Formats: sequence, C-alpha cells, structure tokens
Amino acid sequence: MRAVRLHEHGDADVLQVEDIERPTPDEDELLLEVAAAGVNPVDTYFRDGSYEPVAVPFTPGVDVSGVVAEVGENVEGFEEGDRVFGTGIGNGGSQGAYAEYATIPTDRVVHLPDDADLTEAGAAGVVAVTAWRALIDHADLDPAEYCLVHGGSGGVGHTAVQIADAVSARVITTASEAYHDDLASLGAETVLDYGRDDLAEAVLEESDGGVDAILDHRLDDYLQFDADVAATGCRVVGIGENSPDPGFTNDGAARSKDVSYQFMSMFNTPDLRVPLGGVAHLMASDALSIELARTYDLEDAGQAQVDVMNDSYLGKLVIEP
Repeated sequence: MRAVRLHEHGDADVLQVEDIERPTPDEDELLLEVAAAGVNPVDTYFRDGSYEPVAVPFTPGVDVSGVVAEVGENVEGFEEGDRVFGTGIGNGGSQGAYAEYATIPTDRVVHLPDDADLTEAGAAGVVAVTAWRALIDHADLDPAEYCLVHGGSGGVGHTAVQIADAVSARVITTASEAYHDDLASLGAETVLDYGRDDLAEAVLEESDGGVDAILDHRLDDYLQFDADVAATGCRVVGIGENSPDPGFTNDGAARSKDVSYQFMSMFNTPDLRVPLGGVAHLMASDALSIELARTYDLEDAGQAQVDVMNDSYLGKLVIEP
C-alpha cells in the first residue's frame, strides 16, 4: 500500500510517499481502508519533533474515516464493511492515517451513520471532539445562553458554532469579514470582525450585557477580554494560546462576576467514544457539517501541513488517499 512516511523529524520536506506492507490489526484494533484523513496542526508538531518525538519511521495523521477491512481477533461490535471514524489522539495515541490503510484501536473510533458524509468525518475528530468537550462537558452550555466562540472560521471554531447552535444557545463569534455569511449559515446569531476596535463593546451589546460561556483558543490575547465581556457566572474554556504566559491586567473583572476558567486538552478525554458518538449523531441529523476548504492527495501531504499552519480558510483541510 501507499503511505506518507518520515524517517527523521524536520520540516514538511521530510514527508515522502512510499510503498509499504499493509498493516495487520492487533487484537483490539480495526484495519481501515482510509477514506479521508484530517490535517491538523498537531500533525506538524509530531512531524517536526515539537512534541515528544515519535520513533521514526512513522506515518502521520491522527484523524481518520474509512471502511473496516479487517477486525482484530478480540474485537466486538465491528465487522468488515462498517463505516467508521475516529481520532488516534490522546494518551497512548496512535497515528498512521495518511495512508491507503491504517489501524486504529476500537476505543478511539465509532460507527458513522449512513446519513453522514465519510469524507467530512475524516476531518472531524480533533476539532469536533475539542469543541464538544469544551462546550458540552466543561461549559455545560444550556439553551438560550449566550456563547462566544473566538475564531469561528477555524477548525474548532466552526464546529463549536454548530454545536452551540445545536443546543439552542445564542452564538456570537468572531472572524474575518470574508467568513461572516458562512458562519451565519452555520448557526451564528452574531458574527463580528475580530479586528474592530470596539469588539468588547459590541459583544456586550449583542449579549444584553455579557456572555454566559466562552470558547477561547488564544488565551494570551483574550484572557482579560473574556473577563471584561463575561456575565456573572460565565464559564471560560481555554483550549490554546500563542504564548504560554497569558495574564490579566485587571483580574477584578473576573472576580467581581465569579467567572470560572477551565483550561483543557483533548488529550485528557476519558472516553473518546462519548464525544465521537455525539458528533456522529449531529452529523447524521444535519446539525453539524465539517466544511472542507481543500482536499489533497498523499503526494501533497507536505503542502497540506504547510497550509494548515499558514493559510486562512473556513473549516478543515483533508487528505484523500
């Protein structure tokens, strides 16, 4: 089979397509004929060694969808021909989705309903599970609450907008003007240009004085902003930052409103099948779609990893072997 491989950590040029033997699933694994593999920033961190280096050679790619080609001897609940999707990320995670075939443990994959798109599902894992964990598990978002999603055009952002809308929250999000109409069509009640000088005032006006839940992907930029636009009892969930030293200029804004902060990593998800199952249901019921900005073949995997870090687009990038 054909697979993207790297034999040393480095820039995107280390990714090469090779012919290798098709893997055999372990007793608790599935072998998938890969339909699609999502391209995530985390893939580049494993490639360049920013995360604890993975033993080389290896095939990158944590998000995957496909059709079951073989089941491990102890696997129950799956059979050949099943459509599935999942993500290998997490403690003791697995990779290998940038290939024609890939193995994945059964505790990181769920069945995909017939009404859900197989290619979109390949790009759903990291972003949709992160958004689900942030808004459903940590923020405990309720109907009619105001929910602010920073960066609504991104992978996590555009899924978060839809998940918040699916629970009937009132969604406010920020994005470049080019994506405003798209995000409105995905369920955002209000879309604001993140670069406007009066952004905080606009959020307060659109939320009747303050938001109830916030999904923040850049804590170093918005930690104080979140406190300033929060309603009393607001839950802020932080999923990332550009600089590892975010701080307040006035923490009184948070204390005076009993704002709670939850910093999370998808790596700590207790059981990936729970949010994956929720995502599958939303996809099957047309409440959630993964916007595919571009698709790539295996030979262009290096370019896909460059683009995921440098380009602006709505939604996700995906590799189709």
